[in-house]
Amino acid sequence: MKHVPNALTIGRILVAPLSLYLLWTGTFWGQFSGTTLFILAAITDWLDGNLARKYGVGSRLGQFLDPLADKILVLGAFLLVPFLAPLDASLTRPLGAWLPWLAIGAIAARDVGVTWLRSVYERRNRPLRTLSAAKWKTAWQLTFLISVFVFLTASHGRDLDGFFGGLFRFTYATLTSIGPLIFLLVTSAITVYTGVLYFTGREESDLV
Repeated sequence: MKHVPNALTIGRILVAPLSLYLLWTGTFWGQFSGTTLFILAAITDWLDGNLARKYGVGSRLGQFLDPLADKILVLGAFLLVPFLAPLDASLTRPLGAWLPWLAIGAIAARDVGVTWLRSVYERRNRPLRTLSAAKWKTAWQLTFLISVFVFLTASHGRDLDGFFGGLFRFTYATLTSIGPLIFLLVTSAITVYTGVLYFTGREESDLV
């Protein structure tokens, strides 16, 4: 059991590029398979930490690998989203062109900053534990990404007739509305806020 959490984390690292490649193909089956793998990888993100805590088998290797796996999976997906989903469809250019990238850039900058802070703590032999707010942040990020990928996959059926055709046309209309962009901006704001908590020393009880 002590090796299971790390095995799940390593599996997430290996699956992430395949999932992102399948989503990139733009085909229904590619995006369906990529979305399925992404959801399974997201589940392992929750499962490995819970198993490590439940059985007391946490390790320094796991503390290093888990954030790395998250960055490969989540940041990779965020960087892919603007190429797949028309987040700027409801806005005029140039605002619509750069606003999604600004939000994603803020998410990436926060992760780079926290990674640097974690390395500083490691050099002092003081591992930086994940804040409780950061766990909610990850859940929010994954909810956004999974929603976009599910709606993107469903939009392939918008040319069908009947109930399902209408349903899939609705998902495509939602995807091209301003809703996903607002969701992304809120996700970015939450992500940056959790980064501020690390650097301001908030929730000190969570730091070793």
